[in-house]
Amino acid sequence: MSWESTAVYYKEINELVRDRRGGLASADILLHSVNFDEIVSMQKAGRWDLAEQALANTANGLVRAGAGCILICTNTMHLVADQVARAVPVPLLHIVDVVGHALVEAGMKKPLLLATRYTMEQDFYRDRMAARFGIHMMVPQAEDRTGVHDIIFDELCQGVIKDSSRAFYVDVIRKAAEAGADCVILGCTEIGLLIDHKDSPLPVFDSTKLHARAAVDFFDGSLQVETVAA
Repeated sequence: MSWESTAVYYKEINELVRDRRGGLASADILLHSVNFDEIVSMQKAGRWDLAEQALANTANGLVRAGAGCILICTNTMHLVADQVARAVPVPLLHIVDVVGHALVEAGMKKPLLLATRYTMEQDFYRDRMAARFGIHMMVPQAEDRTGVHDIIFDELCQGVIKDSSRAFYVDVIRKAAEAGADCVILGCTEIGLLIDHKDSPLPVFDSTKLHARAAVDFFDGSLQVETVAA
């Protein structure tokens, strides 16, 4: 939800549309970029109810402006995706579903999840992945989870890219590979700023790029999607 990864979404979506349609084609996008510091304060305080209301209000504002679907461009805030989806009259493209379909299509069974502490340690992400796709994810050990989380907030969300942090992430992936992981989910939309398939000893599933592609598939009419709400 930082503007660092928002810029990646914007660029990725427009490049995909241009590649598919050619010429000067670009995506018809409505973008609401929030004050990330306010959202982080809600996360730290455990006030997910306030975060839910803030995102629901934002989503409805986009719908009133003409949005035909909603993307929450962050993995962590999918903790409140069900509630946001129920608050809007258009489909919400759920990032876990997008990643899950990609894993199934590739035949992956045991991914490592790299993400914020909230995403790695709470159950909203892994429960949906298990229930919908039968995939049970691994997460790093506690000390490594702290490192992964801190690099996201202290560096990547602030535009800081360090070779030492890349080496740390690669080492975490390597340990997971030795423990039986068959791929890695970049389950925070900023992680792709630091590592990609060239760095990783395991196949990489970048949630940001997969989510952006799903948006373009919806735009082109090739993605059939259900809302999160029952």
